[in-house]
Amino acid sequence: MVRSSTLLLKLRLFLAPVILFAILYLILALVLSYFHIGYTYIYVGLAILLVLVQYLLGPKMVESSMRVHYVSEQEAPKLHAMITDLAMKAGVPKPKVGISEINVPNAFAFGRTKKDGRICVTRGILRILDEGELEAVLGHEMSHIKHSDMIVMTLISVVPLICYYIFISMLFQDRDNGYGMIIGLGALGAYLVGQLLVLFISRTREYYADQGSVDLGCKPHNLASALYKLVYGSATSNKDEIKEVEGYKAFFVNDVTDARNEINDLQQLDLNMDGKISEEELSRLRYSDTKVGTGQSVMELLSTHPNMVKRVKRLSELA
Repeated sequence: MVRSSTLLLKLRLFLAPVILFAILYLILALVLSYFHIGYTYIYVGLAILLVLVQYLLGPKMVESSMRVHYVSEQEAPKLHAMITDLAMKAGVPKPKVGISEINVPNAFAFGRTKKDGRICVTRGILRILDEGELEAVLGHEMSHIKHSDMIVMTLISVVPLICYYIFISMLFQDRDNGYGMIIGLGALGAYLVGQLLVLFISRTREYYADQGSVDLGCKPHNLASALYKLVYGSATSNKDEIKEVEGYKAFFVNDVTDARNEINDLQQLDLNMDGKISEEELSRLRYSDTKVGTGQSVMELLSTHPNMVKRVKRLSELA
């Protein structure tokens, strides 16, 4: 069961980008036939330039916005020891270790390449997770680096952006026939579908990073319990603090802006209501049905992260 689920996960990771770039190829082919190489290259070039700037300046922007400062082994020995061990198991260079002076409990990984990887934890997460749970979260972030998720998400995000600029370019064409309008509407449709596919890929890579944490030796119930605590911590955080980090939620372990909605569904997993998910509770979940509200199922399509109940259910299959 776990093997077939893993194969399906990998198939999704392969097919979604293929479909995304196939859409882009089709739109570009139509545009080139319309313009006979035309001016739309300017818009394509602009989209690529914007993503390139984001890629190059992104780490500095994250550090500044999230108030990150890097810590030495003397300042955070346990944090460094966990990350050193996980990096060795993952076969990647040890990332820089940082602490974000944010009270919202979470962790995030970023950087341009595996060699440029950085893993940071917020002050909030250090207050609420025990050692096993923290290690499982760090394993999740290490897996993002191992899978090169930073560069993958940057590359695929350019596709809907190009489609959007093609749509904009078609609005200002003076040609009398309706072919240009059809291409423009097609580009708009491709932009909307592309955005949904990018979100789908993001959610799938979150599942894959969860599995990566387990593959690195972290216990599934520790990660499940950590996710539960992070959702609860986000749901009870100050709304102004959540709004402050909203623009960077895609980097986080969970969607901090949806935590208040997720917490009600998640409580069904905490059988003894002690605020954590034990190994026994996760094991029982493997053979139990879970309920997800219709609203949450719909909202998941527009989220960078999977529904948390489904995510914990997936972890129970890895236990």
